[in-house]
Amino acid sequence: MDDLYPRRIVCLTEEPTEVLYALGEQRRIVGISGFTVRPPQARKEKPKVSAFTSAKIGEILRLEPDLAIGFSDIQADIAQALIKAGVEVWISNHRSVEGILGYIRRLGAMVGAAERAEAYAQRAEAHLEAVRAAASALPRRPRVYFEEWDAPMISGIRWVAELIRIAGGDDAFPELAARPLARDRILADPAEVVRRSPDLILASWCGKKFRPEQVAARPGWDAIPAVRDGELHEIRSPIILQPGPAALFDGVDALHRAIAAWAAREAPRR
Repeated sequence: MDDLYPRRIVCLTEEPTEVLYALGEQRRIVGISGFTVRPPQARKEKPKVSAFTSAKIGEILRLEPDLAIGFSDIQADIAQALIKAGVEVWISNHRSVEGILGYIRRLGAMVGAAERAEAYAQRAEAHLEAVRAAASALPRRPRVYFEEWDAPMISGIRWVAELIRIAGGDDAFPELAARPLARDRILADPAEVVRRSPDLILASWCGKKFRPEQVAARPGWDAIPAVRDGELHEIRSPIILQPGPAALFDGVDALHRAIAAWAAREAPRR
């Protein structure tokens, strides 16, 4: 029966690795992304054969995969090279919380673990509902500016904005969150953040260390409530910028902690 499903999978990004380990299907993985941090044992057990925009095509082919799994148009060149070499490739392109849940279910079905994937997705849904319930009890909701990169300034992608709402806040740039490509979420005018007056600034600079003092020093940003009140916090990129389970568990929890701590403080007088 196992022969009906892929047995040698290369994961070009972290989220398929995390899902397959969670489903107990890690034996199928023969190669992973070098950016993989979840679960930690994957880095010890599996060869690292790709970055995000590049891959060691020769090494991947030597692993003789029967499936490669990647994410988004950014990996189109990698996918093309593997397809030309005869490898079956699945490139997902989900950008929402519902998309992540659907991804878990689809990937589980692809490896013959549909029931376990359904249970895992339902566990994630229950966790999100628990966070949503806790958030509804907060005394106030902050306006949140989430920064995905600093130069140029890029605001948060859709699943991040959705998780902010679930965690008890309101995204300062909801119209940008709906745009799937990072280049379409660039803030050409930093003063627009000042005008939108966020209460919280949360940031995850794609693996680069967040520097709140640099953000606070931006011209005119001292007028922003979040800057005045010292409410600038880092959300670690592995738990929020990967469109996989980490965001639905640790990511939303980190968002909720920051929002709940803000809400619990006495509102400062303006």
